[in-house]
Amino acid sequence: MKILGVSAFYHDAAAAILINGEIIAAAQEERFTRKKNDPSFPENAIKYCLQESGCRLEELDAVVFYDKPFLKFERLLETYYAFAPKGVISFIQSVPIWVKEKLFLKQNLRKLLLEIEPFDKKSLKLLFPEHHLSHAASAFYPSPFEEAAILTIDGVGEWATATICHGQGKELTVLKELHFPHSLGLLYSSFTYFLGFKVNSGEYKMMGLAPYGNVSSENYQRFVKQIKENLVEIKEDGSIRLEQSYFQYATGKRMIHEGKWGKLFGIKRRKPTEEITTIHRDLALAIQHVTEEIILLLAREAKRLTNSKNLCLAGGVALNCVANGKLEDAKIFNQIWIQPAPGDAGGALGAALAANHIYYGKEGLEKNGLDSMKGTYLGPSFEKTIHELTLRHHTEKAPVVQFDNFEELAKQTAKLLAEGQVVGWFQGRMEFGPRALGNRSILGDARSPVMQSILNQKIKNRERFRPFAPCVLLEDSAEYFEVNGPSPYMLQVKKIRAAHRKPLPANYQNLGMMEQLYVERSCFPAVTHVDYSARIQTVDGNYNSRFYKLLQEFKKITTFGVLINTSFNVKDEPIVCTPEDAYQCFMKTEMDYLVIHNCLFSKEQPTQSSIHK
Repeated sequence: MKILGVSAFYHDAAAAILINGEIIAAAQEERFTRKKNDPSFPENAIKYCLQESGCRLEELDAVVFYDKPFLKFERLLETYYAFAPKGVISFIQSVPIWVKEKLFLKQNLRKLLLEIEPFDKKSLKLLFPEHHLSHAASAFYPSPFEEAAILTIDGVGEWATATICHGQGKELTVLKELHFPHSLGLLYSSFTYFLGFKVNSGEYKMMGLAPYGNVSSENYQRFVKQIKENLVEIKEDGSIRLEQSYFQYATGKRMIHEGKWGKLFGIKRRKPTEEITTIHRDLALAIQHVTEEIILLLAREAKRLTNSKNLCLAGGVALNCVANGKLEDAKIFNQIWIQPAPGDAGGALGAALAANHIYYGKEGLEKNGLDSMKGTYLGPSFEKTIHELTLRHHTEKAPVVQFDNFEELAKQTAKLLAEGQVVGWFQGRMEFGPRALGNRSILGDARSPVMQSILNQKIKNRERFRPFAPCVLLEDSAEYFEVNGPSPYMLQVKKIRAAHRKPLPANYQNLGMMEQLYVERSCFPAVTHVDYSARIQTVDGNYNSRFYKLLQEFKKITTFGVLINTSFNVKDEPIVCTPEDAYQCFMKTEMDYLVIHNCLFSKEQPTQSSIHK
């Protein structure tokens, strides 16, 4: 059984392929086209999946698209009808596009696939599971659980904006849905917009901003009250009702009614170039806490409906790793597993899995208590010949030492990191999902009080307030962080343990944002956020033996098996895919060294005393 899953035409287009239920390959289109959040048909990702699996289109049992366009069109028509005459201009503009491009999606998909390679159009089956079913399938079937509650939350699919499902073996049952226009994802994105960040990509910036807010401030307390009394009615089961007079996403091109929001909160929408003030920080914290409250209520309802000990999460809101950490701490479920590509890109994988287990009725692979994501290292790798080509082309510009022994390379890289150098780290197969997990990473010393500033300003070119994540040896993680087990996909935020914290100055809450940022709060200042939290990746030898070895070597030198791990890219660019991408990013930033496979690049001629082959 060979099944190709596809997501496209909204944001984060991707492709994934299964053979007999095993995940063989998966990748986002943006990594190949170098267009951030590329929504276009994932031609390059599909070609990669076919190549990696050794399949041709004509050999596939099915191509599965991640949602149902007719149901989406139904929602579009019913929404415009319900809100008429509001949104008439938007209706006139959007309906012709739907009629031309999306209502004939089956025909268009066949046409686009034929541009990749020939196949018999009559014999290739096209399937269209619902959007949230794709999310639920991506969460449950690769999880380590034979049975689990499933919670999916995002902006909107066809009608559903959140679902509670129950997975048992190959069966997946939808128990409850929340429908558009009432959406936790759209509520959070509305605040993203109001605070001056970009919808569908800036939500994580708002999440990073929230800890700078002050729960004791009058503004914070006022904002929480105003949100609950005016914008969202929260019910005991976690379902919500949004007061639509404050929003415009249902019928217009903007998320919100800016005038009403300005009157409600006493501030205008922040422009992206404007300074972030105390009031912005407190508003970000308020909506973050309201979001966490709703997610906890939804999780309790999922527990009530399923009586399961396990929970699986997917949908874009599952990227709210602060809420994920709070959810685990609440102990509603014994175990939680989060799909590492929970957004629309992961919908491609979920669509293929839904077809395999639900449409074709195939049993799942034996789990043995492990997930089947292969550490989410499902993207392309590059053979030695490509590395050699890169070396020949760039040796004069960037001197390079090639190591015959990886252990020696790991020792040398660890030494450079311990000396405060910033290293680009490129190994093996690219990660699937938004997180770099040790194969397409930029690394630094978490102990450095200046490393957070260096990475943000000189390399990543992004907002100074944004935190960085630590990667830590799994066996050491509980010593430094308040974790309850593995966190291999960097999807939970936890606190630094008290033993490793440093006391805050008495006037800390009255300090400016940047002054707070540069207070040393722990023995790992570069990865400790202003509330003593960190978004943690635990590393073990099963998922990534090379990355694990590097952390071991760093620990031998420093006694700490902890590094900064941030994605190998700069602001507004996708994570690097190829050795050439990595090299170009290395040369145009102030990174000190670049490791590609067993090769160490530098920008200055290395000496015999500094690098030993």
